[in-house]
Amino acid sequence: MTPFAATRGLSCILVVLPAFAAQDTEGLLKAIEARYNRTQSLKLDFSQSYAGMKRPVQNESGVLYLRKPGRMRWEYSSPAGKVFISDGKEVVLYTPDDQRAEKSKLKESEDMRAPLAFLLGKLDFKKEFKSFQTHAVSNGAGTDNWIAAEPKSENLAYSKVEFLATSEGQIRRVRITGQDQSQLDFTFANEQLNVPVAPSLFTFHPPPGVQVVEAGQ
Repeated sequence: MTPFAATRGLSCILVVLPAFAAQDTEGLLKAIEARYNRTQSLKLDFSQSYAGMKRPVQNESGVLYLRKPGRMRWEYSSPAGKVFISDGKEVVLYTPDDQRAEKSKLKESEDMRAPLAFLLGKLDFKKEFKSFQTHAVSNGAGTDNWIAAEPKSENLAYSKVEFLATSEGQIRRVRITGQDQSQLDFTFANEQLNVPVAPSLFTFHPPPGVQVVEAGQ
């Protein structure tokens, strides 16, 4: 896993209760697809944790903006000034401590935020993933459902993506397992659908003195 791939965040703990029956997997996937396929833009708060091999857990948070087709902006408040931007073709990662920003093709990116880009197209779980397992968890007032999905391609930076979703199809959490068994865990809150999101948010404007280079250089 490259430094470009290593991102951070905040975990939230949910207790698995075997007594709860998991919602029908097919129905749950359809509910998620219906919710996000009719959404053209999205704004929500996120917290994330990154747990790498033999590394301490690193926590970060901020606001995520999504706009179809294929655009996303992770705007961090902790650490302040950090951004991860996709214009649908390329991704750029900039951290204020660095005097450069790294870019790569979205399809070639090893960054584990990249799997969330599929939410920005026409969401089709069975096109992206080859198998699913579902189990129910308590949310304090009822139950949500974890979906563990294995991607069809083995040539990716990740080996598994897990989604925590409500019965109405709202995604509350995403956990991504890397090929090296590292984990990137996102928790989402305050979701706003179809809010105005300016196209300019998805263009990176380097601060003075910051060079944009290809990832890995």
